[in-house]
Amino acid sequence: MRYDADHKLKTRQRVLKEAGRAIREEGPERVAVAAIMAKAGLTHGGFYAHFKSKDELIAAAIGEMFEDARGRFARSTEGYSPAQGMVRYIDFYLSALHRDARGTGCPITALAADLPRLEGAARDQYGKGVARLTDRLVGQLTLLGRDDPAGLAHSVVAELVGALSLARATPDTDQSDRILAASRAALKQRLGLLPDAMEHQS
Repeated sequence: MRYDADHKLKTRQRVLKEAGRAIREEGPERVAVAAIMAKAGLTHGGFYAHFKSKDELIAAAIGEMFEDARGRFARSTEGYSPAQGMVRYIDFYLSALHRDARGTGCPITALAADLPRLEGAARDQYGKGVARLTDRLVGQLTLLGRDDPAGLAHSVVAELVGALSLARATPDTDQSDRILAASRAALKQRLGLLPDAMEHQS
């Protein structure tokens, strides 16, 4: 049976979605192609119709993971004032829901420890993804009128990723929740995202 290009693209996206989930939950080195194909409802033999190798799959899946992250950022910020958008994104990123969503959460946090072991193409996708998120934060911080928005954006990314990583690594849920809450409050204060400031910028 022949399939059109649209069907092939949808099939590829299904595989990438399952690969992204597996990479986040298990790490790229433990990903099994056969298991991913099975979860996508496909046979192992059909893998090479979409990818030349497992390394190519990993790199493409990382790119798709960052595309999902771009969509999350857009949903948090578009249609809101710069201050409201930043607050919404911080609240999402440093939330218990995001902490617990290991299969669908931010790829920066999920892959940071695995980065030295990734192949070149996968490392490139990771680096480009981090740069694009940082650029989006630069845009928001520029709209907020903050000094040195580029330097501040790098600091914000590091703080978000570090706080989420620590919250995920903390076995005590109450303590983990406190880490998230304290980090949200401190980051908003540092960025001047207090209620009265938001009223002036809305």
